[in-house]
Amino acid sequence: MRRRKIAGTAVELTELGFGASVIGNLSRATTDGDATAAVQTAWEAGIRYFDTAPHYGLGLSERRLGAALRDHPRDAYVVSSKVGRLLVPNERPSGTDTEGFAVPDDLRRKWDFSRDGVLRSIEATLERTGLDRLDIVYLHDPDDHWKQAAEEAMPALADLRDQGVIGAIGAGMNQSAMLARFLRETEADVVMLAGRYTLLDQSALDDVLPAAHDLGKSVVAVGVFNSGLLSRDHPTAGLTYDYQEAHPDLITRAQAIAEVCERHGTTLPAAAIAFPYTHPATVNVTLGMRTPEQVARNVEVHQRPVPPALWNDLQAEGLIKLAIPTENEPHFTGRHRPQGGGGRMAEL
Repeated sequence: MRRRKIAGTAVELTELGFGASVIGNLSRATTDGDATAAVQTAWEAGIRYFDTAPHYGLGLSERRLGAALRDHPRDAYVVSSKVGRLLVPNERPSGTDTEGFAVPDDLRRKWDFSRDGVLRSIEATLERTGLDRLDIVYLHDPDDHWKQAAEEAMPALADLRDQGVIGAIGAGMNQSAMLARFLRETEADVVMLAGRYTLLDQSALDDVLPAAHDLGKSVVAVGVFNSGLLSRDHPTAGLTYDYQEAHPDLITRAQAIAEVCERHGTTLPAAAIAFPYTHPATVNVTLGMRTPEQVARNVEVHQRPVPPALWNDLQAEGLIKLAIPTENEPHFTGRHRPQGGGGRMAEL
């Protein structure tokens, strides 16, 4: 599987990454066996980038991922985790986690972007995973904590990176504007962008993607299916968009995009995975994968050819907007460049 390097670092990511939130029992329980088998299937398919976080299942995702990778050579893969939520004893457990994971709530999350909180979080992650190091560490959802995240957490991560303890640092969020600030105003190398550069939402073209391109920094794209609506060849009512039932107008738009994909001999999910690479700052697309079957399907869809002319037709029909740097610009590395040049194109 092709690899891309996070700009300015020695960290290389396979183009497809394994998102381990779902093996932390996101939404519903997953067995230890399925979780281990999913990681192993990803390994056999050539995936070598794995992303997790303490938030995912109150540490369950980290424990399962670490156990599944334990017998593989450490230098052969890249692991990222996140800081900002410390796991502490829950003084008032109700029996089940209240933040979307099917796990007992004997622990709770405590926001902490202090230097000490960062160091404690990383130490706890290493203990849960059994790993000797993390390759990438992201600040996790610092939306309401900009000052502490930018002035305490990011400098702490930068110190660890400069000491060679971590390979790359950044932030992961569901919004793009603050991610642009992290790229422009802190020492972040990379951002994890959730759901804001997809076939249905290109708002990242207004801020974080230009920032990454201008500064020679990198973007990892997640949430490319917008939580479900773009995951089917033929979208229907009842699918979700950003974790809520999709509005009929969005379903109609997704259906229109799917029809154009069919005319070009590809599918909506394949185009959804390929689309983030229309911007040269994108170095990886990471997908949540719960079972071996999901891994096999995602890898197969990722490998389907997506003709560059598709983007031109979608843009011409007003279904997407694009602002792609020209091929001659030094940061351009994309494999799916739309034909017909770059610059700011017509917006929706």
